[in-house]
Amino acid sequence: MAMRILSIDGGGIRGILPGMILVELEKKLQIISRDSEARIADYFDLVAGTSTGAILCSAYVCPDAKRKPKFSAQEAVNFYLNDGDDIFDVSVWKKIGSLRGATDEKYSAKELEIVLKAAFGEIKLSELLRPTCFVAYDVSSRLPVIFKQHSAVASHRDFLVRDVLRGTSAAPTYFETARIYSLPPLSEKFVLVDGGVVANDPALCAYSEAIKFSNVAGIKDMIIVSLGTGKKLQGYSYSEVKDWGPFGWAKPAIDIALEGGPQMSAYYLQQIASTVKNSKYYRIQPELYGADPALDNASRENLELLRNAGLQNAAAFDEKLTEIANLLVSSGGDFKFKDKS
Repeated sequence: MAMRILSIDGGGIRGILPGMILVELEKKLQIISRDSEARIADYFDLVAGTSTGAILCSAYVCPDAKRKPKFSAQEAVNFYLNDGDDIFDVSVWKKIGSLRGATDEKYSAKELEIVLKAAFGEIKLSELLRPTCFVAYDVSSRLPVIFKQHSAVASHRDFLVRDVLRGTSAAPTYFETARIYSLPPLSEKFVLVDGGVVANDPALCAYSEAIKFSNVAGIKDMIIVSLGTGKKLQGYSYSEVKDWGPFGWAKPAIDIALEGGPQMSAYYLQQIASTVKNSKYYRIQPELYGADPALDNASRENLELLRNAGLQNAAAFDEKLTEIANLLVSSGGDFKFKDKS
C-alpha cells in the first residue's frame, strides 16, 4: 500500500513539457491496466501544483457529470497549445500603457480568466476528485496559502476552482495580483500572487500533507512523481551583478527564486528518501531541446517547439515512465484525511 502523489512545478507556458510527459504516462497506464478510458486521476491519490502545475493538476482531477475525470491528459495540455497565444498576448495599448511592463503587469488577466472559466465553470475545490495542494502566496497576510480539496470537504471552507487557479498563477510582473473570496458562508478575502515565490516545486508541500492521512507514516508509504517544467539556468558574474540596483535585480531575482526553490525542495526530498530503502521518489526535470525558456513565449513557433520537446522528453524518459506506470497500477490503498485543522 502506498499513497500515489503527483506534483508539478510552476513554469508558465513551459507547462507543456510535463503536460506532454503525462500524455505518455496516461497511455502507459491504459495499456498496463487494460482500460482504454483510464485517466491520470485514476492512479494518483493526491495532486500538488504551483501556478501552471496547479492548472494541469486541476484538469486531471476535474469531474464530469458522472464524477469521472472530465479531461484526458491530452485535453489538459491542449489548454496551452490552443489558448497559450491568447493568454500571453500583449496588445498595443497594453504595451503603451505599461511602458512595456515597466509600470504595470505585462499581460491582462482577462484571457486567462476566460480560459479558466470555460474549463472549470462553477466547479468548487471540494468537488475535485482527489485531495490537492495548490500553492499561492497572500501578500496581505504575508503567508503562503495552500488550497486543499480535502480541507474544503472537512471544514466547509470552499472556493471556486477557477479563482484558486487565478490566484496561484498570478505571477508578479506578468499578471495582476488576484483578489479572491472563499465561498459563503465564510467569504474570506485573499490577495494572491503566484505560489512560485515560495514553493515553485510543491512536492515538499505534498509530502507534508500526505502524512496527515491514515496509512501514511512517512515516505516509505508514498510514491512521489515530481515533474519540473524545464530549465536553463543563467549564471551571473560578480562584475555583472555587484552594482545592480532594484531595477537590475528585478527579473534575475524572480528567476533565481523560481529555480532555486525547486532545487532545494528536490534536495530535501532526496535526503528524506535516502533514509528509507527502496523509497519511491521520482524527480523528472525535462530538457528544453531548443524551446525558449521564457515563461511567456507563446508564439505559435515556440508552442510547437515546446510540444516537440515534450515528445522528446517522453521518449528520453520512456523506461522510467514505464516503471512508474507499473508501480502506480499495482499500488494504491485507502487513505482518509485525519487533520481537521
